[in-house]
Amino acid sequence: MEERTDILDDIVARKRRDIAMWTRECPLAELERQLTDTAPYRSLRRALVASPTGIIAEFKRRSPSKGWLNRSADPTQVAPSYERAGAAALSILADEPFFGGSVDDIRRTRPLVSIPVLCKDFILSRYQLVRARLVGADAVLLIAAVLTPGECRALTHEAHELGLEVLLEVHRREELDYVSDDVDVVGVNNRDLGTFHTDPARSLELADAFPGNVVRISESGLSSAADAVLLHRAGYSGFLIGESFMRSGDPGAALRTFIQSVDL
Repeated sequence: MEERTDILDDIVARKRRDIAMWTRECPLAELERQLTDTAPYRSLRRALVASPTGIIAEFKRRSPSKGWLNRSADPTQVAPSYERAGAAALSILADEPFFGGSVDDIRRTRPLVSIPVLCKDFILSRYQLVRARLVGADAVLLIAAVLTPGECRALTHEAHELGLEVLLEVHRREELDYVSDDVDVVGVNNRDLGTFHTDPARSLELADAFPGNVVRISESGLSSAADAVLLHRAGYSGFLIGESFMRSGDPGAALRTFIQSVDL
């Protein structure tokens, strides 16, 4: 059995402190007054279904377990290159302490691309949903491991009210109870959020546990075309991949090479 390192606990504790600080600096009511439009943006779900590969290409500078992947990476350069290479959507890390990202990375990138942008963060409150909407995100990540089923349902409802789609992330079979018709996309995270060890077999283990109408993707630890083909045959509509691209000198070129090697 792997020894848990409590990385997730550390991240969530820090996130709660950050939310409290942001709220003191700008109360939620004041933040919400900045919203001028809550019409739905680009649909992540539809983009995945329409794409031949369904790849959500991720912009991530840092990993809590592996350190800096690409410290000087500029999202305004990387994101358009991902789109040109054939990404169905983008994922942009919005956590600064552990991943080296920020919501400003989304704000700067949004005008430069036409595909959906996922705000990837450890979302615990409506405050974060409003921030994501204000910077132009099309979808948000909700992680079953850090929410109760009730919290997940409430945040999904609030996200939809704000015009945001929801990617619900699960890791264990027990978390499939969080899946409902309201969730737009379900992602199986192959990374253990306690140890940050990855194993693509996690997605295969859960492949038969979803209703047939659920749009599902596999996340983390995917670096080979063979993995993508195997998971696609198991019913996955797409894949969230970033670390292997971000480690390269040219993430867009790395994505293009990957897509060319995948025969779905």
